[in-house]
Amino acid sequence: MKLALRKSKLLHSPYAEVPLLESTPARPARLRQQPCPSGECRRPHSCECPTPPARLLEELNADSPDYQYAPGNCGHLLFFTRFDSGFLTPLFESHRISIRRLALPARQSILVAAAHLPAKITFSEPSQMIETVHLAQAIDEVEISEGHQRTIVLGDLNMNPFEAGMVIAGGLHAVMSRRVAARQTRTVQRQKYKFFYNPMWNHLGDNGEAGGTFYYEAGEHLCYYWNVFDQVLLRPDLLDGFAPENVRIPTSIRGYSLLQEDGRPDKETTSDHLPVMLELNF
Repeated sequence: MKLALRKSKLLHSPYAEVPLLESTPARPARLRQQPCPSGECRRPHSCECPTPPARLLEELNADSPDYQYAPGNCGHLLFFTRFDSGFLTPLFESHRISIRRLALPARQSILVAAAHLPAKITFSEPSQMIETVHLAQAIDEVEISEGHQRTIVLGDLNMNPFEAGMVIAGGLHAVMSRRVAARQTRTVQRQKYKFFYNPMWNHLGDNGEAGGTFYYEAGEHLCYYWNVFDQVLLRPDLLDGFAPENVRIPTSIRGYSLLQEDGRPDKETTSDHLPVMLELNF
């Protein structure tokens, strides 16, 4: 059994996060990114796409009635599944975070923690770091309640893998080394902190067709150009079912390119962010 987690952003809407989850005994379904039908969400960083879930579901099922909508109370996240949406149960939700139990028949349950954290244009680096501390605390509380640490984090975290909020012990504590993550925890000032493994380190730079998931060119001294803001993280307990090639940044869908001729995300017709796809055996 495979679980494919796909995160995309709707055109003109930095706030409309759409995790798409599917169990795939045979082949993964194809993902299509859909523009906001109203055409009104054109101001970056300041508006939410008004497209209702029913309209998104209609578009996802245009070719085949495969997807279901899994409702929740997080204003920044919508979940669509290719299995019974009742298998995905909200356990914790806030304005920007949704943590859900995924319990497929005859499988161990896992936790899916989706987040859309504040952008750099509105939050300083210290403020972004505090947001990751809050996210890590919420995940920890749910893991304690559920009695396991089979957890995936996915979403637009608006930080690169190397930034403080991603790597500090009290934040997401997401490391680049699978061997290090396999230690489960490390101790700082006599307190234990759990690891996440972050495979997105492998997608910084020329690892594929795109150098990241988001491109930004600034007229200042420090400029990375390509950023990996859209990420997936895994607890060590899930690594037996994961291979590095099972996470990728698609640059085309059904033969339709998501890039402009200059290689940057085509924000005019698809999105300013590229999607991320993870396949996991569990």
